[in-house]
Amino acid sequence: MADSREIALSELIAALSRALDSAEGEPPGHAARSCLIGMRIANELELDLDTRSDLFYALLLKDAGCSANAAHMAALFGADDQVAKHTSKLVNWARPLDALVWSVRTVAPDGSLSARAERLRAIRDEGEVTRSLMEARCHRGAEIALKLGFSQATAEAIRALDEHWDGHGQPLGLRGTEIPLGARILCLAQTVEVFHAARGLAVAYRVAARRSGEWFDPALVEALRAFRSDRRFWASLIEPDVSAVEPPDRRLIADQSRLDHIVEAFAGVIDAKSPWTHEHSHRVCAIAVGIGSLMGFDEPGLRELRRAALLHDLGKLSISNRTLDKPGPLTDAERARFREHPLLAEHILGQMANLQMLAAVASAHHERLDGSGYPRGLAGAELTMPMRVLAVADVYEALVSDRPYRAAYPADAALEVMRPDVPLRLDPDAFAALEALLEDRVAAGQLTGQQPSLPPARYPKRLDQA
Repeated sequence: MADSREIALSELIAALSRALDSAEGEPPGHAARSCLIGMRIANELELDLDTRSDLFYALLLKDAGCSANAAHMAALFGADDQVAKHTSKLVNWARPLDALVWSVRTVAPDGSLSARAERLRAIRDEGEVTRSLMEARCHRGAEIALKLGFSQATAEAIRALDEHWDGHGQPLGLRGTEIPLGARILCLAQTVEVFHAARGLAVAYRVAARRSGEWFDPALVEALRAFRSDRRFWASLIEPDVSAVEPPDRRLIADQSRLDHIVEAFAGVIDAKSPWTHEHSHRVCAIAVGIGSLMGFDEPGLRELRRAALLHDLGKLSISNRTLDKPGPLTDAERARFREHPLLAEHILGQMANLQMLAAVASAHHERLDGSGYPRGLAGAELTMPMRVLAVADVYEALVSDRPYRAAYPADAALEVMRPDVPLRLDPDAFAALEALLEDRVAAGQLTGQQPSLPPARYPKRLDQA
């Protein structure tokens, strides 16, 4: 791989923000377009470079906590979390009647009247649902920004994203200038972007004007008015280029260390999407690196494998929790949609020339040696050794973890389930290294209390969806 020091941090974060767009149910480029709008507002306000730099990354990472409430929202509303999130941005949920109408339209869309009524009662009984959902999302997003090394101002802008000028926002009910300026800009920019994309500029501006003094700082709406008629600016949102608005004296580079931190943080975003995959990416990473070490991978190879393992499920952010957390068999449509998830990682990471090798490895974790895997049906020599190692690690970790459709297998039973697919589908050298790794861990006392082995079996249903 080319030297990662050549990667602009803004380019990397903008690319990864597309995965966050998917998790929020927004069209690709939502965060980037919000960034252009927010930075144009900052320009009209003549904010200083430090403030604009803090704002720039807050706008790109505003949805970093989006996966923290996805499972809860899907379960509570009995609906596709991404659809619910997207439609919620098109209503004024600060008004009880609007929120009620939206809830009635959203809950259990395919359910009976009694099922929908039951969902509405559950929402009522839980109490301040909006507050808890927003709190989980905003606090987690702020934590991720800090973990990535961004400023406290960037984190606080994300934390207060859903606060409103009149004090009726969430989760703290901050009012007026109690809300950080960055958060006020984020709230307006993302709202304008959503309405602009869905209903056009005229509607977007009317919503901003109507909510001035309620949701939005009136001074910011005035700043928006100043470039409302700038056709060239609004046309630039079709293919948003955030590098054009990055403060020139604050441009950062993602060197090796910072890239590792970003990968680590986004693995946490991925794993937070479902309670069934908590720490999955990190455990796959540990297993894959352990296998690679035993197979003699050099340090650069192990570092690349580690990154690919941490990001291999990036595409799951685009899958509804109604599918990810489903306890029964998937429908044909759900299965087809699920099998596309590696393509998102391939697309997002592959946008950067320096990360194309990483993209190829990360997106191949469901491929199999006989060509029976997905999404590309790669086979034999098309699958590099890092791809083969990642596939073995992913299958094993999935088997030894609970899933909504089955309980976890004990370690030795998982190996027996995998064994019939070696060497036809899974690489024999990688599998042998896995066995050796587990033996070493047993000897070191890291694996204890295993249950008796289950009889050898073929892959259980939905294993390849883990």
